[in-house]
Amino acid sequence: MGAEGTSSPAPAAGWVTLADGQPGERAQALPTPGRTLAQLVIAALIVLGLVLVGTSFAASRLAEREAVNDAAHTANLLAQAVIQPALTDALVAGDPAAFAAFDRVVRDSVLPNNIVRVKLWHPDGTIVYADETRLVGQKFTLDPEQLEVLTVPQTRAEVSELDRSENEFERYGGKLLEVYRPVWTPGGEALLFEVYGAYAPVAERTNDLWRGLAGLLASSLLLLFVLMTPILWKVLDRLGQAHAHREDLLRRAVDASDEERRRIAATLHDGPVQELVASSLVVAGAAEQASSAGQAQLADDIREAGGTVRGSIASLRSLLVDLYPDRLADAGLAAAVDDLGGPLRSRGTTVTIDLDPVAVAQLDEESTRLIYRVTRECLRNVAKHAGACTVSVTLAPAGQGRHTELLIVDNGVGFDVAASRARHGHFGLRVLTDLAEGAGAVLQVASAPGAGTRWRLLLPDQPGGMP
Repeated sequence: MGAEGTSSPAPAAGWVTLADGQPGERAQALPTPGRTLAQLVIAALIVLGLVLVGTSFAASRLAEREAVNDAAHTANLLAQAVIQPALTDALVAGDPAAFAAFDRVVRDSVLPNNIVRVKLWHPDGTIVYADETRLVGQKFTLDPEQLEVLTVPQTRAEVSELDRSENEFERYGGKLLEVYRPVWTPGGEALLFEVYGAYAPVAERTNDLWRGLAGLLASSLLLLFVLMTPILWKVLDRLGQAHAHREDLLRRAVDASDEERRRIAATLHDGPVQELVASSLVVAGAAEQASSAGQAQLADDIREAGGTVRGSIASLRSLLVDLYPDRLADAGLAAAVDDLGGPLRSRGTTVTIDLDPVAVAQLDEESTRLIYRVTRECLRNVAKHAGACTVSVTLAPAGQGRHTELLIVDNGVGFDVAASRARHGHFGLRVLTDLAEGAGAVLQVASAPGAGTRWRLLLPDQPGGMP
């Protein structure tokens, strides 16, 4: 990894966002009972609306079916009680007096029963009688269903769209209920008796059914909601308690881990490190004695062994800093970050640390640890991969004090960010991204081969949040 120093030209690459400031899955909080209850209310209203729409459709179909059945029943009664007794062979023969007598019966006893049109058909399709006299004598082609009724006596009822040519004089009020069945003259000739009933009762029955069904379903849903609310509230409360308990256990585990690291660090510091320091002094003294005795080769070998011991001491001290950064707790963030630059300085890299005291003072413990860990990981990657001559670490308020910005810049070899993300092969990217996502911080990187690397961490420290 790498990034430019303060004296180097800015990398050509633009910022690539690795973490967008939204907490990762592990940082997501449980929904509050009030919010969940509001979501439940909205969902219940949506379900209620869908139920009402479905109920309206079902009520319309049910009302239409009942109206058709009632129309068929009414037509059967009229056919048997009124039409059949009033039929005469003279009517079929076209006698005007017979027509007038039959017409009076229809107008007095049939039409008042919410009937819009009455027709009598000869099997050849000729209209023998109609209360609309302009239809009498006209000939139309009977449908197969109508002919079947004459062949196999039965009553058929349906909702008519009035799209046939014979319905010329019925197309003025929308759909009608059509019923037809056979009737017989005294001479035994079969005629088709057809009536059209008004469709208005269907709408009235639909409204009645809809009110009944909708009221029942709405009250049932409301009752279910009322019964579920305390149960859901209790479940959410228990989930909240479990979540709090889990977080408490996690804090205890972290505290225990810190304590264990502190104990191991103290043991290493007070034991092996001190013993190695003492051994280093003894080895140095032995080297001087060998040199004084004129044993130059032995003195060189002893000095080489002493260098190995001192290197081991340095490695152990670096490990102690990794295990437990006591300087972070004791001397503060600035001193701890300055210690992180030690390994780079020992290699001849110029490390500049500039932490604004105001920005440091505004950080809580969690944010302080995040900045320390991100800085440590970035500087480790600089040491491993960048080959940088200069590195700068800057912490300062930004965005009019709404957040804190950590900027780590080196002038090393850089890398291809897109290629590293595509092949999932850059461990440092994953580590830094996980750290930022876990804290809900914004993490950005700008780098390109040969152009150095810049890391930018943004975390909120004032009300107002991320930009």
